[in-house]
Amino acid sequence: MPQLNILIKPASGSCNMRCKYCFYADEAKKRAAPSFGAMSMETAENLVRRAVEYAGDGCVFGFQGGEPTLRGLDFFRDFVALVRKYNTGGAKVSYSIQTNGLLLDEQWAAFLKENDFLVGLSMDGDRQTHDLNRVDVKGSGTFSRVLRAARLLEKHEVPFNILTVVNSRVARNVESVYSFYKKNGLLYQQYIPCLDPIFEQRGANSWSLTPEAYGQFLIRLFDRWYDDRMRDEPVYIHYFECLAGMLQGYPPASCGMTGVCSVQTVVEADGSVYPCDFYALDEYRLGNVNTDGFEEMDKKRLPFLEQSRQGLEKCASCRHRSICRGGCRRDRQGPEGIGENYFCQAYMRFFDHATPKLYALLRAKGRM
Repeated sequence: MPQLNILIKPASGSCNMRCKYCFYADEAKKRAAPSFGAMSMETAENLVRRAVEYAGDGCVFGFQGGEPTLRGLDFFRDFVALVRKYNTGGAKVSYSIQTNGLLLDEQWAAFLKENDFLVGLSMDGDRQTHDLNRVDVKGSGTFSRVLRAARLLEKHEVPFNILTVVNSRVARNVESVYSFYKKNGLLYQQYIPCLDPIFEQRGANSWSLTPEAYGQFLIRLFDRWYDDRMRDEPVYIHYFECLAGMLQGYPPASCGMTGVCSVQTVVEADGSVYPCDFYALDEYRLGNVNTDGFEEMDKKRLPFLEQSRQGLEKCASCRHRSICRGGCRRDRQGPEGIGENYFCQAYMRFFDHATPKLYALLRAKGRM
């Protein structure tokens, strides 16, 4: 079987920040149990044992939250030890963690380096843009602490990328955000569109991202990246690099670019399993790693995967179908069900603008 991708929430939705647009805080409020507390080592052991036994080509253990570091460094040390204990067949195992960085220190950084963790560090650009929405429990900005975490990871040579949520403020300030990252050597970047509360009308919040704003953001960011890439300046933006790969015949590198949901396994702190981080809701629960096997839970996910094909009717005749594929299911989810991608017009404008330049870039760099 293919690689098993598991996203673990060891501290459930608990967090030491209060980001105003947090999609998981919204999901947690819509569950019967908003928080599942801290993952026990018993649950972690059952997860590891079942995952390693089921994994074929290998297993990726990713950690997210909330804020996963709230579970403590000892938990992660014990988790890695459990993987060594049960991985007697030598399956390829890799680790990643998405963190706000507030709790990272020398010990954390040394552990992440020693165990080859890939780190995603959440940051929304420069101080002014970041601190507007990414505040701590007291309502204070967190920019300085996140930048300190970036320097700490650099010091210990831990591979990391910056994950930026494109909210309304980020979209308006794309040039200053990009310039800040370049100036500070933060050259590996990911950008994801901000989500409004699930099943609710989009665009109603101060931080909401509209299709018009997102389309302008993508074009402006792409042009800066394109100019740098043509000059051989080393800036890596995951989405654009993936698009370039798709034009060369490579498969999409993230599930939101396939057009249909891929097989993802989200494990909450109590062991409950869900088919997607964006759908960690009671009605989508697949089972629990303490009592259910992965093969059994994979069968239960089939209706969810099939539902993700809804809303793609217009895409069949779209000139950008091969590279857009309809986008993420969550962006096609509205109050009335799954329909057209909320950002459809943004993507149309962007692909009209960017596709010819992507081909030009590939020709110039001898990659076609």
